[in-house]
Amino acid sequence: MALTAGTLSLIWLAVLFVCIVIEVATMGLATIWFAGGALVSAILAMIKAPLWLQVVAFFVVSIVLLIFTRPVAVRYFNKSRAKTNIDSLIGKEAIVLSEIDNLQGIGRVQVDGKEWTARTVAAGITIPVGEVVIVKQIDGVKLLVEKR
Repeated sequence: MALTAGTLSLIWLAVLFVCIVIEVATMGLATIWFAGGALVSAILAMIKAPLWLQVVAFFVVSIVLLIFTRPVAVRYFNKSRAKTNIDSLIGKEAIVLSEIDNLQGIGRVQVDGKEWTARTVAAGITIPVGEVVIVKQIDGVKLLVEKR
């Protein structure tokens, strides 16, 4: 059973609609690229292009949009995203509670009233008790710090 151009257009428009609804609901820049591909495919269906061309256009346009516009969109549209949970520790000051020595695998710091295992970002550096450090990275359950 062959699908008519009108039916294919409606299918592509439905895909476009679903992608936009998902994007609006999540605001995660996840499906907007596929909405662009569905729009191009719907236009191709309206001008009675073959199905294989519509499918190829959907994937090509979606991938091109994803590759070339996602980095820009993420940089500008997710700018105000609040860091949550552990990500919020990066850049904060911490106080060394027990000497940090990567070679011995020891070290503890306190950040926001909570104790964390800590290691230095650079190897071979020992940080004494009472020193103030900056959290630079997180590796599992360890904070990677450097002297302020």
